[in-house]
Amino acid sequence: MLLGVSAAVFFMVRAIPGDPAQILLGQNATHAQVVRLRHEMGLDQPLVVQYVDFLKNAARGNLGNSIVTGRPVTVELAARFPATLELTLFAMVIAVAIGVPVGVIAAVRQYSLLDKITSVFALTGISMPIFWLAMILIVIFGVKLDVLPFPGRLSAGESIPQVTGLVLVDSLLAGDFGAFRDGFLHLLMPAAALATIPLGTIMRMTRSSMLEVLGEDYVRTARAKGLMPWRVVFKHALKNAMLPTITVIGLQVGLLMGGAIITETIFSWPGVGQIAYESVYRRDYAMIQGVVLYGATLFVLVNLVVDVLYAVLDPRVRY
Repeated sequence: MLLGVSAAVFFMVRAIPGDPAQILLGQNATHAQVVRLRHEMGLDQPLVVQYVDFLKNAARGNLGNSIVTGRPVTVELAARFPATLELTLFAMVIAVAIGVPVGVIAAVRQYSLLDKITSVFALTGISMPIFWLAMILIVIFGVKLDVLPFPGRLSAGESIPQVTGLVLVDSLLAGDFGAFRDGFLHLLMPAAALATIPLGTIMRMTRSSMLEVLGEDYVRTARAKGLMPWRVVFKHALKNAMLPTITVIGLQVGLLMGGAIITETIFSWPGVGQIAYESVYRRDYAMIQGVVLYGATLFVLVNLVVDVLYAVLDPRVRY
């Protein structure tokens, strides 16, 4: 899978209009200067030769250097990864903490008013454009009410020692609760915007899975034995109903960990998504390739974790 992704991104990036050497030197550069820089960057070689060289270097953990900053791509990604990780985890906590319980309640009270309201809410969350919601949140909570700060991860006057790269964790390790509060408030708006689609998807999947499981024979048997309704739902039904939901959660985590480009760009969140946007704009081939391979690798690893969780939740998988 990673080999296929590397080939696709390598050749598709080079189909984008624009010459990296020309963009790097500017419009006033002479033709000779552009040709010399293209030779130094290896862009004058056949594409197949460039791709083979890229694979050789990638196999050794070398994804090349950014043509903009001159730093190794792996260093740039390592510096940006904690911001994306923190935003993704916070958004998924919101999505799971709300989506799973609401989905269970909607399934237990099928066709009730609550079920219809949650269905509309889930459909709205899935359909709403994130860029529009993000700007609405900024206008309402950031500008009009002025209760949530933006952009970035911390206010200008706040600074904490970098240990893990996660603002909330590092501020707690430093005992700086003011920085923790400031980082938490900065995180709320982008996480809320990013959580809308996963929240709606998880809610609908949980409801559908629960409805299917609640009609199984073993659930009816448990009810016939006189077990408490909450015990039937949470002990017998929910565990099996969570298998498809776990799959959806894993897919959403994999997608978000690759960088939430729109959300990070609007909120100036210094994560992988923001650097991906900047790299495409600047035709930074090495950085674009590195970002896509990074996202693909995380997606594969998250799916592996999901497969392992199947065995934890369902003994039949272990058998």
